[in-house]
Amino acid sequence: MVVGGGGVDQKRSGGEMMAMASLFNDQQNPIQQFQVKFKEVETNFKTWLSKQSIPVEAAVVSTMSGVQGAFIGGLMGTLSPEMPQAGVDPQAIASLKQAQALVGGPWVQARNFAAITGVNAGIASVMKRIRGKEDIESAVVAALGSGFAYSLVSQGLQGQPMNAITTAAGFAVFQGVFFKLGERFSKPSTEDPFYARGRTMLVKLGLEKYEKNFKKGLLTDPTLPLLTDSALKDANIPPGPRLMILDHIQRDPEIKGKRK
Repeated sequence: MVVGGGGVDQKRSGGEMMAMASLFNDQQNPIQQFQVKFKEVETNFKTWLSKQSIPVEAAVVSTMSGVQGAFIGGLMGTLSPEMPQAGVDPQAIASLKQAQALVGGPWVQARNFAAITGVNAGIASVMKRIRGKEDIESAVVAALGSGFAYSLVSQGLQGQPMNAITTAAGFAVFQGVFFKLGERFSKPSTEDPFYARGRTMLVKLGLEKYEKNFKKGLLTDPTLPLLTDSALKDANIPPGPRLMILDHIQRDPEIKGKRK
């Protein structure tokens, strides 16, 4: 009788430890949890933005990108000394102004980067909405606009038109080259919409390494409310992670509520 009671206590203790381990795991990985929340907010914002008119989207995107560019430019400007102007050949004034724009102080850098990033992002968003895709043509047009904007803010209206044209052309060439390099070396996105909710769940639990098991076992999002220990075992997921996944599904109303 004593042995039997001890076995019951051990089983009970084991179950309590599993429950505590699951609770602890839900509370750990704060960085990953923040990333998941940030991704959700970002997705919702993009969905809202896609429903707006083209002018509204362009204005929002330009403003946000301009603010980011201004912050980066201001930070870079604190590390760049002002270029001296004494003894400069008058015929090289335009080139000097361009150079000053690159090595100016925080306010100069903030202004220039805000113009470049804001105009580039705004034009790119308009081109994507109109053409329905992101390609080298859209990238080049956006670069032309940002190059012209950069020339305008760095030289002013009194700047030589030819300098603005050459600056815009230079931006376009660099953008085109970088776009092609990105296409060549970047890997295609592997995200699959059929596993979006499952991926989010695994990240929350710190079990993202088992995403491949879900895909190999065809455990798509619609199957989550139907998951059993046997199904997860067939997907070669160890006992501990299986308990954590099943416990999460039971406590997640969005998943559990989909079970008919």
